[in-house]
Amino acid sequence: MDLAGKQRRMTRQRRVIWDELRKLRTHPSAEELHVVVRRAMPGISLGTVYRNLVVLWKDGRILRLEGLGGRARYDGDIRPHHHALCLRCGRIVDLMPSQVAGVGDPRVLDGVFKATGWRLDFEGLCPACAGNEPETPGC
Repeated sequence: MDLAGKQRRMTRQRRVIWDELRKLRTHPSAEELHVVVRRAMPGISLGTVYRNLVVLWKDGRILRLEGLGGRARYDGDIRPHHHALCLRCGRIVDLMPSQVAGVGDPRVLDGVFKATGWRLDFEGLCPACAGNEPETPGC
């Protein structure tokens, strides 16, 4: 929901953007998502994609990732999870909480601060760039 506590109407354009983002596992930028969305809606503008991504993010339907690779990226998977950025190819991968040992849920931090949310991002090399597996699409 947005800051006023109400969700906005799901327009046709917004629905297509949301559906296409949820199909992806690549954490696209607005520009990258625009290319994908244009396959379903050829006349949609980049500005429309930007505006609707902001609405979907404010309504809590998608995640906005900032600080990973320099520009905002978007994630249609809103389940609790972390992200890892490959410093060589720029690929962003999802890490489920069970994959990250020793990280708990800091809802209460020593009684000093009550966190309402948190994010943990990792940087390093994906298996393909580290030489541990064959190169995968997107790397």
